Amino acid sequence: MDLHNLRPTIKKQSVKRIGRGGKRGTTSGRGTKGQKSRSGHKIRPASRDMMVKIPKRRGFKFKSLVNKFAVIRLGDLENNFGLGEKVSPKLLKAKGLIVTAKGALPKIKVLGGGQLTKKLILEGLAVSQPVAEKIMALGGEVRNPKTNG
Repeated sequence: MDLHNLRPTIKKQSVKRIGRGGKRGTTSGRGTKGQKSRSGHKIRPASRDMMVKIPKRRGFKFKSLVNKFAVIRLGDLENNFGLGEKVSPKLLKAKGLIVTAKGALPKIKVLGGGQLTKKLILEGLAVSQPVAEKIMALGGEVRNPKTNG
C-alpha cells in the first residue's frame, strides 16, 4: 500500500459559501448590516480597547516601591509606652504597632495626632518637626532621626 492509495474513512464535508445568492436569500444568514454581516470582518480584540483607555502621557511613570513610611501617631506612643521608655522600630514591631513588609522593617515616621504627656526617647525613627518639639518640651530625646520634616 502506498500513500496515494490511502483514503479517509470519513467523507470531507464541503464548507458552505454563503452570501452568493442561491437558496439562502438576501442576507444569506448573516443578519442585516453591521460589521459581522460584511465580508472579511475582523473583530478588534478586547486588549486593544484597554490600550485605548489608558491615558497617553510622556515619559515612563510608575509608583515608587520605596520611601513609603509606616505612620505612627503620638496617641499610639502615649498608650503603648511608659515614662522614660525607649521607642525604636524593633519595639514598635514587638508591640504590634507596625507590620513587616517582605520580612523587613519599614521606615517609620512619627506624626502628630493625639496628646503626649510622657517623656520618651525616640531612636532611629523619622519625626516631624512639631512632634520633635513636643517631645523635647516634655524632656524627651530624639536620637539619630532618619528624616525630619
